[in-house]
Amino acid sequence: MAGGRSGLLGGTFDPPHAAHLALAEAARASLHLDRVVFVPAGDPWRKAGRAITPAAARLEMVRALVEGVPWAEVSTVEVEREGPSYTADTVEVLAAARGGLWWVILGADALADLEHWKDPARIMAAARLGVAARPGARVEASAALRALAPGVEARIDRIEMAEVDLSSTSVRARLRAGEPVDGAVPARVAEVIRQRGLYAPGTHD
Repeated sequence: MAGGRSGLLGGTFDPPHAAHLALAEAARASLHLDRVVFVPAGDPWRKAGRAITPAAARLEMVRALVEGVPWAEVSTVEVEREGPSYTADTVEVLAAARGGLWWVILGADALADLEHWKDPARIMAAARLGVAARPGARVEASAALRALAPGVEARIDRIEMAEVDLSSTSVRARLRAGEPVDGAVPARVAEVIRQRGLYAPGTHD
């Protein structure tokens, strides 16, 4: 479906978990989105310091995460692209192909780091930012980001979302310790992890 209101939720998704789905749902509600497009990174250049699960496995897990969710879909644009995955490239490609209005969905921590991303001004030119923050927390661009992308503050929309204490790092640690991840990882994602033998007990990042 072309046009409409779309959100882009990118990430390494190593593995995807319940908080990713909760963020997408909160963005959909706050921004009145028609769809949220999950985009697994092919070559996540910011994660060069650790081993990353192969893209094909992460893609399969993300597809399992959104299975049966009518407003969610998965894009393979970064997995299929050679070289590092940059949000600026991705949102330009998707917005040009689909049309309509686009939001890049972020957590407040990612907004604070956005000044270090590649070409934030190009991201701003193609989309608005949907930034998730707990009630009462301030959402604002850093001085460095304002200098790199003038007018950025006018292109930030707040996503109200309770804080969720869950991360891919913590999920990997629990799996490698042989601990249960019920509630943190949907059963269909856990099944992909089991079938592929990912994050086996005793292994490390």
